[in-house]
Amino acid sequence: MASAFVVLLVLQLLQQVNAKHSYEAEGGSRCDLYEGRWVFDDLHPLYDSTHCPFIENIFNCQKNGRPDKLYQQYRWQPSAGNLPRYLSAEDFLQRFKDKRIMFIGDSLSLNQWQSLTCMLHTAMPHSEFTIEMPPLKYTTERTLSTFTFPQYNVSVMFARNVFLVDIEKEGSWQVLKLNSVKDTKVWEGMDVLIFNTWHWFVHTGNIQPWDFIQDAENTYRDMNRYVAFEQALETWARWVDENMDPSTTKVFFQGISPTHFNFSAHASARMRGFF
Repeated sequence: MASAFVVLLVLQLLQQVNAKHSYEAEGGSRCDLYEGRWVFDDLHPLYDSTHCPFIENIFNCQKNGRPDKLYQQYRWQPSAGNLPRYLSAEDFLQRFKDKRIMFIGDSLSLNQWQSLTCMLHTAMPHSEFTIEMPPLKYTTERTLSTFTFPQYNVSVMFARNVFLVDIEKEGSWQVLKLNSVKDTKVWEGMDVLIFNTWHWFVHTGNIQPWDFIQDAENTYRDMNRYVAFEQALETWARWVDENMDPSTTKVFFQGISPTHFNFSAHASARMRGFF
């Protein structure tokens, strides 16, 4: 799923399409990239993830013992057109020469960052690259990972930020501030920003990383979580509107993905594979 989103993102950037999310298919018709379905393709996968030397172990299914590769052989098929089978990594890097791309969010953004960097590296294995990655920790701590092709001066970055709004320590308490976005310096100066946010609004008990929630006027022990999530996204969106110039910076928001930590929630998944 993450790799598919990255492919669509890359194609969208290369086609220089913005709000329409479409490109010109054969015959001159417009093809909506995001309207379609998953189809099985014997020619996939287009690259071998085991050839990516910096992929995190948690994302390396083959190394962790998965016996099949069928899950890698699905591709996205738009309803009104066909995606190019091969996207040139060299063409991508030439077009983004001297530019910076940043994924911002939780483990989904990390997965997308690793998907794009692995695709570029495996397509151009002899190109020099540098990579800076802090140890992987599933906390709310904000960290920055950077992958760079010096020859093209292209940087692809991942900034871990699971709320997109601020969480601050006040005394002995952690306060989630729905109307505050202060720590944004790392977002500034980017050419492409791809945001997503953690499912924080459904977490309670020991996996809830805050003690209080604060809006513009009040501080609460708890509140309607969907209202809280809406306020946080509105705060983030205002920051984008006030600080990002759409003529120089492209901003994307990846919607919430389903969670699937417990396969017992998926009907008969215990007894047979999904595909």
